[in-house]
Amino acid sequence: MKRLFLLVSLLFGLTLAAFAQNQQAINKISINSAVLGEERVVLVRTPAGYDKNKQQYPVLYMTDGAAQLGHTIATTEFLVRNGRMSDLIIVAITNTDRTRDLTPTNATLEISPGQPTQFPTAGGADKFLKFIETELIPKIESSYRVQPYRIFAGHSFGGLFTLHAFLTRPEVFNAYIAVSPTMEWDNHLLSRKAEAFFKDRKTLNRTLYITLANEGGETKVGFERFKAIMSKSSPKGFSWGSALMEDEDHGSVVLRSHYDGLRKVFEGWQMTGEVASLDQVETHYKDLSAKFNYSILPPEAMMNQFGYQMMARGKMDEAVAIFKTNIKNYSQSANVYDSLGECYEKHGKLDLAKSNYEKAVQVGAQTNDPNLQLFKTNFDRVNEVLRKSTEAKGNR
Repeated sequence: MKRLFLLVSLLFGLTLAAFAQNQQAINKISINSAVLGEERVVLVRTPAGYDKNKQQYPVLYMTDGAAQLGHTIATTEFLVRNGRMSDLIIVAITNTDRTRDLTPTNATLEISPGQPTQFPTAGGADKFLKFIETELIPKIESSYRVQPYRIFAGHSFGGLFTLHAFLTRPEVFNAYIAVSPTMEWDNHLLSRKAEAFFKDRKTLNRTLYITLANEGGETKVGFERFKAIMSKSSPKGFSWGSALMEDEDHGSVVLRSHYDGLRKVFEGWQMTGEVASLDQVETHYKDLSAKFNYSILPPEAMMNQFGYQMMARGKMDEAVAIFKTNIKNYSQSANVYDSLGECYEKHGKLDLAKSNYEKAVQVGAQTNDPNLQLFKTNFDRVNEVLRKSTEAKGNR
């Protein structure tokens, strides 16, 4: 755009548009599960602009979908907007028999001292995990544009299930967020499994984040025991974190846990310090791509702003290189051509400015870009200057 403040205004407008769109971009999918012998419903949130772009996205799967989807969407959008993580497809699994699906064994639980509670249907976690691995994930990955990076999050019994999945089938997901898991289940089954899991393990390219609210007793004992086991282990590639949120209760802990957990999963996503060169940007995203094991491109808006910063410093050659990189990565965006056109115009290369403004108009018309009229104004202005220059030369 013509001035940096116009770019900021544009980004703010796109943010509002993205928020509005995502309130509607939730699809309901039903799966007739042969594994579970019942119909299962999941809610799928796609990122803003998903239906208009060709991008692929990591996927966050989570339990208790109907209860947790709303705030998780808001958390994701907030972190994406602030450059802290990639946008996501979110798959929220709704419940039928929650206790059956999320508990790994049939056991009692002492909710009140001296009063063990029976859970007659407990113990179906392995079957539920098989449903997710063999039916749900293939359905999502055949229906949506996904990157080969999966995250799983669960709360309470869902946290118990998350850790069970991590310890029994770690290859299914790349990252796990376990929120206030029922650590004391079946005489601290999770801790006993963790001791065997981490023993002599040399490599583990996975991320785990675990939280606990203001819950004492055996729940906290299990939490501290699980942390101690991980602290003694150092498999190559394993990244983990934890938080004891004593000012949260068992219900309120989820929102902060998803926020902190996603920050942990996408640790290092945002570039820090002053960005001085295109090489610095490309190195950062090359390293991110290696970490997440898929190609991660510098965001269009960030690169656009970086190009304008180089223009403001009078570094036109660097700005041209940045804008050309944006065109290479986002050729279906009209704005990338318009920005390069402006750079050439300020550099006095009006023929090149004209051709890029013209391309912005063509792409903008094809994509119904809201800034199409601005692109046309830029093209008309430069075209008129060139016309007058040609006429002046002809009259000499």
